[in-house]
Amino acid sequence: MQMEVVREFQDLEGRPWRAGFRHREGLDHKGRYYLTFESGDGEAKGSAELLDVRWNSEHSARLRIETFSEVELRRRLRSALGRSQGATGS
Repeated sequence: MQMEVVREFQDLEGRPWRAGFRHREGLDHKGRYYLTFESGDGEAKGSAELLDVRWNSEHSARLRIETFSEVELRRRLRSALGRSQGATGS
């Protein structure tokens, strides 16, 4: 599924990022929407996601992401990038 972009922000180095959510299919209807990030400048950084930050509806996901502070977005981005690097062994 394509990422639904909700917010744009900059990381600590000034690089642009987009925060949003994706929908995951499954039998359990709870927590189908999860937090995801994409690089906003086409750089090799790419994307990262936090599968454990989930919401039950598109409305809830959009509302929460809209109300995150930029500090919170940066913190969650660092966490997502750290987890994705740890998973690939980089």
